[in-house]
Amino acid sequence: MYLHLGNGKVINTENLIGIFDLDITSQSYITRKFLTMSEKAALVINAAEDIPKTFVVCRENGKNIVYLSQMASATLLRRAEESIM
Repeated sequence: MYLHLGNGKVINTENLIGIFDLDITSQSYITRKFLTMSEKAALVINAAEDIPKTFVVCRENGKNIVYLSQMASATLLRRAEESIM
């Protein structure tokens, strides 16, 4: 099934690794380093029209792709759970 992240961006839930709240997870040095490395490797796709609240990690073509979304992580999680049922 598919998950709409906002701004017209849709991902396949089979590729979904995790949905993370930026406010909570960005407090960790490891998460900040992961996001910085992903951005430097051009693996970050901005699906947010405004300030992002969530980042979603997917495995596509052998690479971890990070999507930034302005939707709340709880909303995306609920949508993902509904799409697999």
